Amino acid sequence: MKKLILIRHAKATHESGYADFDRPLKQSGMQDALMMAEVLKDRSIVPEIVVTSPALRTLTTAQIFTEHLQLPPSQTNIKIYEASESALVNVVNSLPNEYGYIGLVGHNPGISQLLHYLTGQLRDVPTCAMALISFDNDDWRSISNEDGHLSFYDSPKG
Repeated sequence: MKKLILIRHAKATHESGYADFDRPLKQSGMQDALMMAEVLKDRSIVPEIVVTSPALRTLTTAQIFTEHLQLPPSQTNIKIYEASESALVNVVNSLPNEYGYIGLVGHNPGISQLLHYLTGQLRDVPTCAMALISFDNDDWRSISNEDGHLSFYDSPKG
């Protein structure tokens, strides 16, 4: 059995002067990320590792989660940045099989599309929302359309 928690990055600035890749989190985004990491900790649904887009806002979100949950530093994958649904499915299929529970921090619309693809469920995925998907599969490479079951969903909006 594999478990994947999809996490959309926390709220980032839209101020001018930043390239999209380099947009930092707002203070409220940092607070949301810490709050959502605490939700995972309280529910004992902590991933073994976190894989993230290397964009500043996702990297910072992942760092807040890994530090608060006392996980190893997150691994980056450029394929997550601006990824389409099919690109994210490829990322999931290439996750390291030695891990049974992985966190993936990314961007919308890709995270919403991936959630729908894997579970068949349409959900609003605001910044810092989390969706835990459980699979009966034992191999990340075998995961495909609607293989997953949404077992937990939460966002800072409640």
